[in-house]
Formats: sequence, structure tokens, C-alpha cells
Amino acid sequence: MRKADLVFTHGPIHTGDPARTRASSLAVTGDRITAVGHDEVRELVGPDTDVVDLRGKLLIPGFQDAHIHAVYGGVELAECDLTGTVEVDDYLTRVRAFADAHPERTWITGSGWSMESFEGGLPTRKLLDSVVPDRPVYLVNRDHHGAWANTRALELAGLTKDTPDPADGRIEREPDGTPNGVLQEGATKLVARMLPPSTAADRLAGLLRAQRLLHSLGITGWQDALLGVFNGQPDPADAYQAAAREGTLTARVTGALWWERDRGAEQIPELAARREELTHGRFRANRVKIMQDGIAENFTAAMTSPYLDSCGCATANTGLSFVDPEALRSHVTELDALGFHVHFHALGDRAVREALDAVKAARTANGRRATRHHLAHLQVVHPDDLARFAEVGAIANIQPLWAAHEPQMDELTIPFLGPERAAWQYPFASLLRAGATLAAGSDWPVSSPDPIAGIHVAVNRMEPGATDGRVFLPEQRLDLTTALSAYTAGSAHVNGVDDAGSLQAGNLADLVVLDRDIFAAPPEEIAEAKVVQTYVGGELVHSAE
Repeated sequence: MRKADLVFTHGPIHTGDPARTRASSLAVTGDRITAVGHDEVRELVGPDTDVVDLRGKLLIPGFQDAHIHAVYGGVELAECDLTGTVEVDDYLTRVRAFADAHPERTWITGSGWSMESFEGGLPTRKLLDSVVPDRPVYLVNRDHHGAWANTRALELAGLTKDTPDPADGRIEREPDGTPNGVLQEGATKLVARMLPPSTAADRLAGLLRAQRLLHSLGITGWQDALLGVFNGQPDPADAYQAAAREGTLTARVTGALWWERDRGAEQIPELAARREELTHGRFRANRVKIMQDGIAENFTAAMTSPYLDSCGCATANTGLSFVDPEALRSHVTELDALGFHVHFHALGDRAVREALDAVKAARTANGRRATRHHLAHLQVVHPDDLARFAEVGAIANIQPLWAAHEPQMDELTIPFLGPERAAWQYPFASLLRAGATLAAGSDWPVSSPDPIAGIHVAVNRMEPGATDGRVFLPEQRLDLTTALSAYTAGSAHVNGVDDAGSLQAGNLADLVVLDRDIFAAPPEEIAEAKVVQTYVGGELVHSAE
């Protein structure tokens, strides 16, 4: 009998396998799990076997992220970082310090400011002018659906009071019509097109920087939710190609090819060609990303009824559907016939309905295929559409970190949705009860890529460290097993890695060791757990020890 290369002993081991949820020993030979059980597994230990004594630490399947922008996130780690604070003075101090530290940069770029920091969610160009008046500044906000620019940046881009809003976005303005420095959705590209383009070397460095971070959080694979040129940002696909060919891509990655929303079906043959061109090693590009709407905080998420104003009265605005719903049904049907898995950005309840209608049209025309269409974000889901996920075979791709009380939710979202619609937000438990398959992701760099923090919020419906006791829609809490499964088996399924996500003999040895058994602790302590080791295919890719 061949001895194992790697054996974990003295569990606990959470397998994610319904037939055997717990074990105390696990063996790995090559890149596969070869045995899961108890004392009998130790018979596979030989003189060259690496034996890991868990000593109470928890072994679980490797996390997978079903919606992330890893290259962009990695590149942004080298730019002006505004995350981790909501204080305006902190933002300005960081921008000034970054500009001083980088006199060679013709543009000051960065990301991470939060709408909650400013009245109405809108900063001004003049604030940035006060710290960097002589060079253009362009800062993407936390959710990456808007940007903040100084006067110099607006001047270089040629934006004036006479510049019209693009069809897919909005220029926020001062009373006389002058752009105030905030650009929403598609309007961001009016300035972003002026930015010095990142180089291929920048993007590859960003990917490898991101990969190190993600492995340190226990993430063994992910779906990059946007491969293509978007709002002036270069296509990150070349970074994945380079890493896959050089052998430096240690994660398992699938990419979603960007659907250009100002084009139609003529781009489908191009997408099919790119799918073949980009697939190499641990990288595949067999998904298509269709962004159907925007976000609720800037009133571009597509809703079935109008947003309210600050007085609680209905407006004329129901948000934006970026792709005509009838055309969407036709496009998804054609993509489905070609074996593409469609990844929808669907945040408002009308966008969710339009995406489900498109999946239904594809299933009706093509029959039930193995395509794994999935709807990401799902902030507002109409109750009438909950059961439709299972009916049409669409996967619910959730971002749990957003399902909590915080200022952006309480001040910039709930008042403008109204009480009935606000109660339809992030309906994780309702989707599960209705038979939907759940996958999970972070949308990093929009929010933290830490899956343990996401699981904490999915279970508690409170942010880690929250002390006010306010639970956001407590009836939508998930149990720990379900939340963990969404980040492992669920995301592995939606990412097309069928032999990962659970610890069973024959599966890939994508594994994570946590410093404690989160099942043995109170739910409010989940976020305190830390990743000790991460393995991909039995190879150690991160160790905190």
C-alpha cells in the first residue's frame, strides 16, 4: 500500500460531506485526498509522510470566492488606500501623504472612501483641491460604482457644466451645473480614460500580491468577476495568462468575460474565441459577466417600484437596467447554448427578475444544460421571485458582509427603499428555504475578502465587533454549517471545481487549518478565528506559523 504524502491527525475535521460530517484524520497523496476517517488513516503514515498534528485546530475544505476582482484589488494595494476609516480628515491626510511620497506620479489614484462619510454620500472636488491642487486626483469609492475627482482631474477630462450625463451614469453637480467632483457608474469613465494605463507588469504584480493575501485568508480558488476593459481600467486577463504559464498561479481561478453593455450579440463570437485563448493550466475563462444594474445607494439599482426621496415620497426613478430585458433573454439563451455560465450583477429586485427571466428563457429554449448561471449581490429580492431560483436552476451568489446594520445601510439605503422593500434585503435564509443553491463571495476590493468575516455576518447578521446588539433582519440568519458550505462547496460548484469544496476521498486536497474549532464556540466569536495554514492540491501555499 502506497503511503501518504501528508496526514492530518487528532482532528477535529469538518468534512462538508453529509455522509460523514466529522473525522479526526485525513490523508493526502499527490494532489488528492486519499482517506478520511479516524485511527485507521494513520496506517498510511510512512517514513516520508509529513504528519500534521492538529491539536484542536480545525481542518476544513479550502474557501472559494465566487465573486472577486483579485487583480484590481492587488493593484489597488499599491495605491492610496482609504479603507479602514470613515473620517474625512483621515482621507485628506492620506491623500496628501501619498502625493508627497510619490512626487513622480502624474495622477494620484486610490480607492476605499465610503459614502457614509459625506452628507448625501457626496464629497466635493474642493475638498481634494485643498490637499492636492496641482495634480489630478481620482479616487474610486468603496463599492467601486462611483469616483471622487479634484478640479484638475475634471479639467483634464474636459468636464464642464455643459457635459451631458452618459446613458449609463450620472455626473453629480453644483447648483449652477458645474461638476462637483463625484461621478456615478458609467460617468466614471469620463475621467478614468485619462489615467495612465497600468502595465502588464503592474497587473501581474497585483495578481501575485492579491494571491498572497487571499491564500493567507484560506482562499484556494476564486471567480474573477470581470475580465475585460471596464470604465477605463485595463483588462486583467493578461495577468492570469502570464501567471498560469509561468506556474506562479497557485490558486484555481475561473474568469467571467465582461459583457460590453453598449454592444449586442455581435460580441458573442468574440467571447467564445477569448474563452479558448485564455484557458491555460489552473486558469479558465468560461463565464460571462453581465452587469444588469447599479447599486441602491446611488439609486441606479433596478427596482420594480420607484425610490423614495428624503421626505419618504415616491420619485420617478426606478434605477437602471443596463441591458434591455428582451435582449437579455436572447443573449443569455445564445450564451447558454454555447456552454457559457452567465454571471449576473443583479442587485435590485427588477434586475433580479430580469436575470431570472433570462435564465428561464435559456432553459426553455435549450433544455436543462449543465450551465451554472448565477446571480450575484441580491440586495433586494421580491418575495415572488424567491422560489424561481430553484425553478429555473439559477444559483444565488451572496456577499454576506453587506447584510448588516452600518451607516451606508441605515442612512443611505433603508430610508430610500421604504420599510416593505427594505425587509426584502439579502434574504439568505428565505432563498435557502425556497430551494436555492447558495454560493458566496466578497466582491473584494469593494469589501473585505476575508471569508471568516463573511461567515460571521451570514450567521449573526451583525458586523464583527458590533456592540450595539442590532441584528439586521434576524430571520435571514444562516446556521454555521450552511454558511461555511456556501463559501466552500457552493462556491466550488459555481466556479466549476466539482472535485473540491468537501473533504472526501478522491477530491482535491484544497484545505485550510483554522486556529480553533468554530463549531465549538459561540456564534458571535466566529470572526475571531484565524487561518493557520492553506493547502492547494496538497501543497502548502500559506503558513502563519
